[in-house]
Amino acid sequence: MTRTWQISDVTEAARARIATARLAAAYGVPPVERARLTASLGAQLRSCLTKGGTWRLTLETGTASRAGARAGEEVLHAVVTPSPEAAAAGQPPWRVTVPCPEAVADVGVGAVADDPAELAQALLGADEDTTLVLERLAEQEGLVDFHREELQQTNQGVVALHAELDAAGRAQREAFAAERKARTEAENARRRLTFLADASAVLTASLDHHEIVRRLPELLVPEYAASVDVWLFDQDGDRPGPAHAAAAVVAARTGRPQYAAAHPGGLPGVDDQPPSALAPDRPLLCIPLPTRQAPLGVVTLSPPGERWDPDDAVMLVELTRRASIAIDHAQRYQHNRDIAETLQRALLTELPAPPGLTLAARYLPATHGLNIGGDWYDAFRQPDGGVIAVVGDVTGHGLRAAVMMSQLRTALRAYAVDGGSPGQLLTRLHTFLHHLQPDLFATAVIARFHPDDPTMTWAAAGHPPPVLRTPDGRVRTLDAKPGAMLGIPLRQEIADHTVPMAPGSTLALYTDGLVERRARGIDPGIARLAEALGSFGPAELDADLEGSADGILRPMLSDSERDDDVCLLLCHLSGTD
Repeated sequence: MTRTWQISDVTEAARARIATARLAAAYGVPPVERARLTASLGAQLRSCLTKGGTWRLTLETGTASRAGARAGEEVLHAVVTPSPEAAAAGQPPWRVTVPCPEAVADVGVGAVADDPAELAQALLGADEDTTLVLERLAEQEGLVDFHREELQQTNQGVVALHAELDAAGRAQREAFAAERKARTEAENARRRLTFLADASAVLTASLDHHEIVRRLPELLVPEYAASVDVWLFDQDGDRPGPAHAAAAVVAARTGRPQYAAAHPGGLPGVDDQPPSALAPDRPLLCIPLPTRQAPLGVVTLSPPGERWDPDDAVMLVELTRRASIAIDHAQRYQHNRDIAETLQRALLTELPAPPGLTLAARYLPATHGLNIGGDWYDAFRQPDGGVIAVVGDVTGHGLRAAVMMSQLRTALRAYAVDGGSPGQLLTRLHTFLHHLQPDLFATAVIARFHPDDPTMTWAAAGHPPPVLRTPDGRVRTLDAKPGAMLGIPLRQEIADHTVPMAPGSTLALYTDGLVERRARGIDPGIARLAEALGSFGPAELDADLEGSADGILRPMLSDSERDDDVCLLLCHLSGTD
């Protein structure tokens, strides 16, 4: 369909505009597009009338080819061709295209009013479609404004919500950061406490101060220190000399930890000092080893990194204090052990060599703990020619037990000078110990040999029984009822026992350290001693009683940790000269 109008005055322009509006409506152009078409056409026609001349309006339907339209869509083209004068002046044609989804083959435009006023009003104003569209547009604009206001309020709410969420997020992140920090600090504190407990257990497990000094660097390097140097002062109290860091000398003199570095360390309880001339580029932490009297020495450490964490420094000072206590205890223990062992060995008797009787003794101090000092043996002659052999054990350990043992030994020798049987001697010792040291007890076994008597007399007070090997190789335990321990708050008379003692017989007296094991008790140990004593031949015991004593100790102590003293006294009757 193609329609053309010549326009040279207002009437023709109005008729063309009205016809265009009606054709657009007939072709199903949407109201909005139709309003825009007629409004744009009206404005263009008014511009043409102003310029003068004859203009031509052409309406044409066809298939879409312009940009923005769907391919194959029916459209309505409107073209205003300028007058020859305007075209000559360079005025281009005016074009507009609108969709017409309800295209028809051909339609009429109907009669258009001839009243010039009505036509002018139609050209200058808006027809009924334009008015309807504008009303709808006004309504839509009102709705748009309403929705825009709602959207603005919604946007403001969203912005406020975002601000609240952002604040909540920041607070949550700060809370998480604080929680992580607290958790990290708690974990570090737990790690330090665990290390301090484990290291303290390692340091206090040994009673050798040299071993403690050796273990301290192994515990600290490399996690808490790059290097560790331990200086112990000598027994005369000399302090470290010029070869050591100046901060170590200050720590020894003041008893306070010192930090030597180019910059202050800010460590709790630690004094700052200038860098050490021995290590100017390396910070040093010098911690004294404190005791009640004076420091034992100084521990000098270098940090594993650039510097120490203050909490790590506090832990190092505490560990050094505990190490000092362990070293001090170990030194005191070793000192007391040396005194007790020296006293013990000084009091052990040089065995006599009476005719027809061979004696061999062994004393081994405990290797673990301060358990020396209580076990003893003795052998001596009585005025009537008899020989007393005794093995005893004072309860308790250390220097006090060694002193009490020496007193019992001296008292026994004094009582034996006046004569008396083993039972009588033990009864006197019981009374002596009860009155002298009411809180100490002892056990003992005494055997008496006489060259004119074919029997051996013995008595025991709370002590393991003697073991006798007869010349034919049989071994038996002399387990007749013994007396109670010496020194208990009871009055007792300890009985004597006799047993035949033929030449070739061997009697073993011993302390519980030889036969007793914590896991098995004492009876299996006595049985093993009897087996070991019975394994020797008579000629072997006659020829080498000392070697036989060693031969008994080897199998008996192979399973022992030697946490108690061991005494063994062998008495072998070889006959009279």
